[in-house]
Amino acid sequence: MFNCTGDRLRIGIMGCADIAWRRTLPALEDDPAVEIAAIASRSAATARRFTDRFGGVPLEGYDALLDVDGLDAVYIPLPGLMHAEWVTRSLEAGKHVLVEKPLTAGAAETRRVVAYARERGLVLLENYMFLYHSQHAAVRKTLDDGAIGELRGFTSAFTIPPKPAGDIRYQRDVGGGAFLDFGGYPVRAAQYFLGGDLRVVGAVFRRDREHDVVMSGSVLLATPEGIPARLTFGMEHSYRNTYALSGATGRLLLDRAFTPPESHRPVLRVERQDHAEEITLAADHQFANVIATFTAAVRGERDITPQQEGSLRQAELIEEIRRAALVVDV
Repeated sequence: MFNCTGDRLRIGIMGCADIAWRRTLPALEDDPAVEIAAIASRSAATARRFTDRFGGVPLEGYDALLDVDGLDAVYIPLPGLMHAEWVTRSLEAGKHVLVEKPLTAGAAETRRVVAYARERGLVLLENYMFLYHSQHAAVRKTLDDGAIGELRGFTSAFTIPPKPAGDIRYQRDVGGGAFLDFGGYPVRAAQYFLGGDLRVVGAVFRRDREHDVVMSGSVLLATPEGIPARLTFGMEHSYRNTYALSGATGRLLLDRAFTPPESHRPVLRVERQDHAEEITLAADHQFANVIATFTAAVRGERDITPQQEGSLRQAELIEEIRRAALVVDV
């Protein structure tokens, strides 16, 4: 069993990203099993702004966080290209790690850090938070109950409008573009419904010449049985995050699939030739559920091997898609 230094999991925050401020830190603050012990930023002023709201000791520099006495775990919401280094250093310091997606920027790095965490008996969990919302299990049950017949195809899209100049996604060596940051959501959703044995059929990426980063693209995957997954991502669109499953006799559609607020009651639309209905699902707090999973794993009450195996396959798929993509400079 994994042990904590006290009754509560003392966690340090490595980086002051917007996702941490808006979603993850409020969920950590509300969890009675967690204590926010310290928050580190490159800027002392930013760290103080975060600790003024969420508590903990403000620290300047990420190294300082790993020197905090009695720290059990680290949450890392840094840009994806920085994950491999700081996940490794946190594990070396004996800390359990919850890290924002992608776990690392490459398949080899992902395999290495997962193997190292397992070797050291430490919890390492990638935060693809949407997987922890109950709406997806409800969709899968509806599918398994035969609502649309045998599955014939999957489509998904995650697109956002252009970001302001200077956003990290436009920085090749920091944010790494749209595919690394959020293009993986539709890929991970395809895994969820179609299984891990997906093959890359093809992909098209639009790359911005000025910033040398991928701005948008489309991906086609397929199962060994020939069920296709048609996926779209990008940051030069209107906002959209959705998926649909097509069957022999109908279709299931879910909007706001990846980023529902905790108060949102998802609506599952079921369409058949002579029938259409909307099923209102329960609201859920996917960030709170991620944290509960992480703390249970640290206490030795939850096996996260399936989640890690999903992360490993995700990293492989992302790399295979990149290799297969036709890249068009725009």
